[in-house]
Amino acid sequence: MTERDIPESWSSARATEPDEITRLSRSLPIGETHVSGVPANGSTSKSMKRRKKRNSDNELGTPSTQNGKMPNWMKSWVLWTVLLALVPGSIGFISMAMLLKLPSAPNCPSIFWPLASASVRLHCAQLAASKDTVNDLLQAIALVKQLPENHPLRGEINRNLEEWSRSILQLADQSFQSGKLDEAIATARKIPQDLSADKLVDEQISKWQSIWSKGENIYQTAEEELRQQHWQSAFMLAAKLVRVDNKYWQTAKYDQLNRLIVSAREDGEKLAKANGLAEDSGVDNLLKAIKIAESIGQDSYVYQKAQATIPVFGRKMLALAQKKLDGRDADEALEIVGKIPATTGLKLEIEDFTAIADAQRNAWIGTVSGLETAIAQAQQIDPSRPVYDKAQKLIARWQLEIEDVANLDKARTLASQGTVSDLNAAIAQARLIPVNNPRGSEARQEMGRWRAQAETIEDKPYLERAEQISFIEDVNSLQAAIAEASQIRNGRALYPEARRKIRTWTAKIQRIQDQPYLDQARDIARTGDLASAIKAAEQIASSGRALSGEAQASIDDWRGQIRARENWRKAREVALAGTPEALSEAIQLADRVPSRSLLRNDVNPAIDQWSQQILDIARSLSESDITQGIETAKLVPQGSAAYSAAREQIRNWRELLKPEPEPEPEQFPQESTTTPEQQ
Repeated sequence: MTERDIPESWSSARATEPDEITRLSRSLPIGETHVSGVPANGSTSKSMKRRKKRNSDNELGTPSTQNGKMPNWMKSWVLWTVLLALVPGSIGFISMAMLLKLPSAPNCPSIFWPLASASVRLHCAQLAASKDTVNDLLQAIALVKQLPENHPLRGEINRNLEEWSRSILQLADQSFQSGKLDEAIATARKIPQDLSADKLVDEQISKWQSIWSKGENIYQTAEEELRQQHWQSAFMLAAKLVRVDNKYWQTAKYDQLNRLIVSAREDGEKLAKANGLAEDSGVDNLLKAIKIAESIGQDSYVYQKAQATIPVFGRKMLALAQKKLDGRDADEALEIVGKIPATTGLKLEIEDFTAIADAQRNAWIGTVSGLETAIAQAQQIDPSRPVYDKAQKLIARWQLEIEDVANLDKARTLASQGTVSDLNAAIAQARLIPVNNPRGSEARQEMGRWRAQAETIEDKPYLERAEQISFIEDVNSLQAAIAEASQIRNGRALYPEARRKIRTWTAKIQRIQDQPYLDQARDIARTGDLASAIKAAEQIASSGRALSGEAQASIDDWRGQIRARENWRKAREVALAGTPEALSEAIQLADRVPSRSLLRNDVNPAIDQWSQQILDIARSLSESDITQGIETAKLVPQGSAAYSAAREQIRNWRELLKPEPEPEPEQFPQESTTTPEQQ
């Protein structure tokens, strides 16, 4: 049976009407209609053609019949011999062909199924199932499953029903593997429940649902990790999808999740960069951070966090503006606020800040008109705004400040005259401004400045006379200058300057008085009597006067020279022993002599000589004991003339102490043990 015998769609419930059967039976010759309604061997059209040919032959007749004579060709024995040979052979050939010809397959779409045999149903069901589609497999099952249980073909039918049910499950599994869970379940549910495969249906559906639930849980968990910006955890969860027993989750959903992770990580890096820029708290960096946060799309997992950071960045800009405003830089503050984007959602806060900043800028002009303008601006702020209370406090402050400004202006006018009486009058006027008033601090600063001016005018003559007296710079004139400057009392404007000058003049007096004693001590030191020189200078060093530091420096130098002499003496005494150890100790003692001391001219040659002696002793010892020679040569100090030679000698001796490598045994060719017979 070929595929052309099966139409693409046909119904198992189709049946031929009785009237149509009667009409078809009448139009066909007897014996050419099968009981089931399927044409038997031979074609109806061929039968009709043979019948028409016989009728035409009867109508025409033969020439011999018409004339009553037999034609000459019928009298030829050769012709009859040929006919007798061909006709029986043709008949036999045709008979054998008819016997061997297979009956044509039933036309399944036109079968009247209530009368169809079980074999025909099974045959048509197998043809339908061979298309391997869900509908055809279900149609095949419907054709045969209603046959009696005791039917001889029930064994083969059950086997086919089991096979077709499994085929439907396989097709449903293909839908499941392609990501169509509902379609797969619906397909599996179409398998009749009275079949033995019904248990497999429930098991398979449960398995699909379990696998699908596992994939969904992994995917949802990975999405939550993405929202928390845990990229590594999300990647590890995505890798688990590969182990889910479903191709859709292994491929499509895995690729989709990976793309989401990469995209989310890129957006997360953008947000991290924005936060990093915002940490610098610069206006430009904050604006860049806002732009970066705005560039993150709505489908991103970090979109909500990005949107939440935009107002935070905007408030940081407001804080920078407030800092500038606190520093009385209203213009810069307003410029910063003007740059805050509308996407921050801070429109009302910006308006409130601008109103307050503009009012404060006018108040800081310091004039009555400026304060009045600031008060008018602050009064326009609506009571419902958060900054209303702040505005009311500023208004009260500015109203007090208007009175303070008037008093300060009058005091400044008086002080501008520059005389002591005018300055005192200005101070008295400024005292009218209470300390707690807005301009109280400014008034106190002005009063201090004016008081200093008045005191300077009063005390300056004392300093000028003192400087004139000190010009000679002898003890008497310096003492007189100190007495004149001491008339300036503590707490007055010129008191610090007077004290500096008094200290300078006092130091000059002390130098004049103590310099002869220090010079005398230095003269004693030049004679070599350092102990007496130290004793003479100690009185000056301990006095705390002007030359005490200089005297102490000289004493320290002299004591160093004494220690150097002592070390040099001890070194020479120790070196007399002549042993390597004594020479090494002598070198250490001699090296304590300071490099700036004159004794170094004797110390350096001695150190080189003693080092050479140590090396010579080491060479002598090496003749009997190389190890002892090495240890002795190590005593030669670094920096001495013999140091390089000692190190070279030590290397040579160590080479001599290295054991000689054992000679390798000679490799002889192995003798062959193969006998001539074995070869």
